[in-house]
Amino acid sequence: MSNTNQPPNQPMVIIGLTNPKTPENIGAVMRAAGCFGAHEVRYTGERYARAARFNTDTRSISLDIPLTGVDSLLDTIPENTHIVCVELAEGATPLPAFEHPQRAIYIFGPEDGSLHQDDINRADAVVYIPTRGCLNLAATVNIVLFDRQAKAGLAVSDDQLIRDNRDTNNRLKVPGQ
Repeated sequence: MSNTNQPPNQPMVIIGLTNPKTPENIGAVMRAAGCFGAHEVRYTGERYARAARFNTDTRSISLDIPLTGVDSLLDTIPENTHIVCVELAEGATPLPAFEHPQRAIYIFGPEDGSLHQDDINRADAVVYIPTRGCLNLAATVNIVLFDRQAKAGLAVSDDQLIRDNRDTNNRLKVPGQ
């Protein structure tokens, strides 16, 4: 079941992974999707499906977020969805200067390769995270989703959020607060 059947004027985030390599990275991407409110994660390629058979850590982490294998990340995107490729590409916009669209599919390349030029050509925007070297796939997804949330002013910053989400063993408080 897809969570992307939202009205065309409502915010929506889809994460698109191009031929991801490991279940560990998919698990971390699913966790990021849950933490930052993505609606769906799609992936292409066969490597993840083959590797997932040998790893059970990713079976229960998706919660309400669909993880769907597809032939094409872009052929069935919902109406009014902008294509944003995240890649170290010449001419790309640095993430700190990027304005996120309300509805987007963020396309990420494989851990050991790059996006196809065809994906870049179809993109409404191409962004990169200004770092020295390449980041891990899951780290990149986390940074992009956090940037989107922070720029949209969606971050909740109160103690109730902390109480609702911290580990059961964590009861830390800042003195004087």
